Amino acid sequence: ANYKIYYNIDSSLPKTIPSAIANDKLSEEFDMSNMHIVLMKNGDLSAKDKKNMSNKIEEVDGVKWVIGLSSLIGPNMPESMIPDSLRDQTKDYELMFICSDYKSATDEVNAQIADINKIVKSYQKGAMVIGEAPLMKDLQDVTDVDLKNVNTISIAAIFLIILITFKSISIPIILVSVIEFAIACNMSVPYYTNTSLAFVTSIVIGTIQLGATVDYAILMTSRYHKERINGATKAEAVGIAHRTSIKSILTSGFGFFAATFGVSLYSQIDMIKSIVTLLARGAVISMIVVICILPAMLWLFDGVIVRTSWDMRKAGIVQRDKAAKKEKLS
Repeated sequence: ANYKIYYNIDSSLPKTIPSAIANDKLSEEFDMSNMHIVLMKNGDLSAKDKKNMSNKIEEVDGVKWVIGLSSLIGPNMPESMIPDSLRDQTKDYELMFICSDYKSATDEVNAQIADINKIVKSYQKGAMVIGEAPLMKDLQDVTDVDLKNVNTISIAAIFLIILITFKSISIPIILVSVIEFAIACNMSVPYYTNTSLAFVTSIVIGTIQLGATVDYAILMTSRYHKERINGATKAEAVGIAHRTSIKSILTSGFGFFAATFGVSLYSQIDMIKSIVTLLARGAVISMIVVICILPAMLWLFDGVIVRTSWDMRKAGIVQRDKAAKKEKLS
C-alpha cells in the first residue's frame, strides 16, 4: 500500500515541547522560510557567472531571494577591492543563500532542489546545494533504497534458515508468503486510514514482524512435518498441528501484543508510537493469519510439500499415500 511517509523528525515530537513552540512562534511572527545554501569553490567562477547563476536560481518556482557575496557587491567590483577581513571568511569556499517558500521533505521543495542543483552544476560541477531540505531529500533517496534492500535481505535470510531446517523448497515459500501477507495487511491500515508514518517505520515493521512472528508458522509447520513423517494422513497431520500449536501461538502473540501496545499508549513521540502500534497490530494479524490461513495452505499444498521436502521423500510419504488411496478405493 502507498501510505504517506514523513521525513521531518521534528514532526514526530510533541507540539508542547519548548523547541516546537519556539519554531511555531518564529513561523507565525517572523514568517520564517526554508533556507538552502550553495557551497562553491572559491576562485573558479567569475563575478559575472555568479550573478547569472543567482538570477537563474531566483527564477525557480518557490524561491524568494538569493544572497551571495557577488549579489551584494555586484559583478563590476574587482575582488581585490574587497576587504581582507571579509575575503578571509571565504578563502576556500563561497556561500550563496537561497530563501524558499516550501517546507522541507515535500514534493515541491524536492523538485525545487533538483532544479537548483542543475543550475549550480552547470556552472561548477563541484558545487553543492546543502541545508535542511537537501538533507531531507538525500534521506528520502537513501531510505527508499534501504527499504528494498532490507526487505530483500531479511526475506532471503529467513527463507534460507527455513530451507536448511526443513530441507524443503516449498515450505520456506509458503511460510514467508503467509507472514508477508500478514505484513501487507498490517501496512495497509495506514493507507486506508490516511495515516502518515515516519520514514523508519516501514523498514522496522518489515523486518521485526517477519522475524518475530514467523516462529508461529514454524511451530505449526514443524508439528505438521513430524506427523506426516510418522505416518499421519494429510488431514490428521494438519489437524494435530493446529490443535497442539494454537495455545502456544496465542500465548506468544498476545504477549507480543501486550508488550508493544502498552508502549504505544504511554509514548508521546509519534515515531515510537507508530512503530509499536504497528508491531502490536502486526502481532495480532500474524497470529490470526497463521492460525486461520496457514493450515489451509498446508492442506492445499500438501502434495507439493511431500514431493519437495527431503525428509518426506526419504520417508516415502508419496508412495504411502498412493497405497492408502488405492486400498481405500478397493
